[in-house]
This record gives sequence, C-alpha cells and structure tokens, in this order.
Amino acid sequence: MATKQYFFYVLLCADQTLYGGYSTDVFRRFKAHQAGKGAKYTRVKRRHPLKLIYYETFSTKSAALKAEYAFKHQSRAKKERYLAEHGIQLS
Repeated sequence: MATKQYFFYVLLCADQTLYGGYSTDVFRRFKAHQAGKGAKYTRVKRRHPLKLIYYETFSTKSAALKAEYAFKHQSRAKKERYLAEHGIQLS
C-alpha cells in the first residue's frame, strides 16, 4: 500500500507575488490554479500566468499545513530567503 503524500508548494504570480498552498496532488492543484479554479488569490487575471517554483513533500497533512502556515506568515524578504535556502532564486 502506497503512503499518502502531502505537499506544500509555492507559486510565482505574474505580478511577482508569491502564493503558498497545500495539496495532496501538487500538479493537479497547479492545473486548477492555472484554469482559474484554484484559490481566490490566484483567480485574479493580473496574477496569471502562474509558475510552480517550489514544492516539498511531507508524510503527514499536519506537517504540510504547518509549512504552508509558516510560509504565509512571513515577510517577503523571509519568503525569498526560505526559497533561496531551498535552491530557488527569484531574480
């Protein structure tokens, strides 16, 4: 039996904002965001196109949700530092 995976992911929006989210299927969720059926934040047309720039896998839902919460409650500078620590450069 396969172990269920949980994901924390980050999207880079066309307006250069960052969106962090949680999913059990990161690629299906990204397609939903791209189709305008994701979160309210990513439905706004000026935020498109979207780019999936980072995702991390967790073995528990709780851990993935904690990662999402922590990311969303940081300043832009701290979010960029977090991404840089994981090999993602925005500029």
